[in-house]
Amino acid sequence: MSDAGFGFGFGGVLKSAVEAFGPLCVGIDPHDFLLQEWGLPSSAAGVREFGLRAVDAVSGRAGIVKPQVAFFERFGSAGYAALEEVLAASRAAGIITIADAKRGDIDTSLAGYAEAWLTPGSPLEADALTVNPFQGVASLEQAMTYAADNGKGLFVLAATSNREAAGLQRARIERIGSDQGSSSTVTVSRAIIDDVSAFNAGRIDAGVVGSIGVVLGATVDFPAQGVDVDAPHSPALPVLAPGFGHQGAQATRVRELFGALTPLTLVSESRSLLQAGPHGLAAAIDARSAELRAALG
Repeated sequence: MSDAGFGFGFGGVLKSAVEAFGPLCVGIDPHDFLLQEWGLPSSAAGVREFGLRAVDAVSGRAGIVKPQVAFFERFGSAGYAALEEVLAASRAAGIITIADAKRGDIDTSLAGYAEAWLTPGSPLEADALTVNPFQGVASLEQAMTYAADNGKGLFVLAATSNREAAGLQRARIERIGSDQGSSSTVTVSRAIIDDVSAFNAGRIDAGVVGSIGVVLGATVDFPAQGVDVDAPHSPALPVLAPGFGHQGAQATRVRELFGALTPLTLVSESRSLLQAGPHGLAAAIDARSAELRAALG
């Protein structure tokens, strides 16, 4: 399905979920210490049970989950089978899934990853996938096109929440302007955001929501990485925002941090919610959602 003319593409589905449930995105990160706290084994069976319990708690309370693929992948094929069940259960509950796999490669390889994660009916089908643009945003073009054509989305790493990346993301590169011979320098983060916005603008009408978004972490000196959160983006730009909760950012600061991007910024939390345990997770989700509603007015 193409996102042209919009209404049914990933951007629209995401917008509807945020309007219905708010911007909270619940990370499903079965760390070993969390498995232990939940009384589950560190095994494929344990991460399966953890994921399914998390989906049950999210259902009807939040509209988006983000399984961290690494915590399933460490158990090999059995871990992937567990993840397939978690993704399928989320889909059956009407929850948007973002597979946090951070795939990055040359264009043809990225196209293969897109087929694995974003093909309707595939075993690992998710609604969106996180991707790494280190080999250039152009290397993502086949994957971006595949996602948009199939009603799916991508979130491209632009300004991440880990401190190790700050120097690279603040580095400045030259961009050639539209005027012949003109050029300017922008941060790497800003260049990625501009390229993603240009892709969205080339596919869909100005007044709708893009299918390709960016990852902007709520820590690491953000937004002081050359990211103008009040710059206009048309189509609207979805943002996946890790860094809240355990990493220190407060959900009540979302508007202060993300400015004009706030309406489509997904507030992603995992450990800070998951530590409530299998019997307390639903209440923790309700409390955080209420806090966000109050903060956003």
